[in-house]
Amino acid sequence: MKIFITGMNSFIGKALTLSLVEKGDVVSGSVRSGLSMEGVYMYDVSQKEMSDDENWTQSIADVDAVIHTAARTHIMNETAADPLREYRYINVEGTLHLARQAAEVGVKRFIFISSVKVNGELTLEQPFSSEDKYIPTDPYGRSKYEAEQGLLALAKETGMEMVIIRPPLVYGPGVKANFLSMMKWVDKGIPLPLGAIDNKRSFIALDNLVHFIIHCIDHPKAANEIFLISDGEDVSTTELLQKVANAFGKKSALIPISVGLMTLTAKLLGKGDIASRLFSSLQLDSSKARELLQWQPVITMDEQLKKTAEHYRKYIR
Repeated sequence: MKIFITGMNSFIGKALTLSLVEKGDVVSGSVRSGLSMEGVYMYDVSQKEMSDDENWTQSIADVDAVIHTAARTHIMNETAADPLREYRYINVEGTLHLARQAAEVGVKRFIFISSVKVNGELTLEQPFSSEDKYIPTDPYGRSKYEAEQGLLALAKETGMEMVIIRPPLVYGPGVKANFLSMMKWVDKGIPLPLGAIDNKRSFIALDNLVHFIIHCIDHPKAANEIFLISDGEDVSTTELLQKVANAFGKKSALIPISVGLMTLTAKLLGKGDIASRLFSSLQLDSSKARELLQWQPVITMDEQLKKTAEHYRKYIR
């Protein structure tokens, strides 16, 4: 098949490109103007902007499916005067502009990598499902929600098939941001006051996400569906840190401190958002992907963490 990937040089985009090429598909894609093409320069890749005036028609004229991974991602220390406006410009207007052109040139299927933030920031009693009705207030989650609504409307209008995938935090070789910071702490053996956290959080291994995306490219039952996807191995923050330490072949240096005390301290320091991610639960019900599409994860959390630790030792440490 002929597949076009936006964000081809991103964390997910690179892994997806390599897997599709290995599978034998013809892959082309785009990266944002001015960004490095390291790792994807050998493919048919163009530099494009996720804006409402970019011309995509020549790039996607003869492809079977567009996989849209490019986005303005969630930013912890936001500096924009109007964050929602910035997110909407790229994640909503840019996405719908690309999708309309894809429909015009006859692309059969458009796969949109959304986010579990469309469902919310935390779960209390039940895991999130694709059937939940919720309009997020977080600017990033709101922009993804609005993009999803626009894409589903476009599918009804044009007949182009949509597949919407909402992953939680994705981890694997090359992971960055908070997960990378956590790995550095564990690798250095820094004692962390996170030994008594009794939450549950869903994650998705990069290998599992890539495999699921590829599974959705031509599966007939995936058309116009929304999927929440995870490893199916929900763990607490404490358990995750222990698993990361094990992947490095080390003992975890975790100190059991009261979550209430740490939450109060974090709020006083203006780090309430970080505390929420560390201490709250966020679980996904991914049974729809397993039952409707007969999909199963291809790698366990422990296996993926081991691969991630090996990559870290080789390229980052």
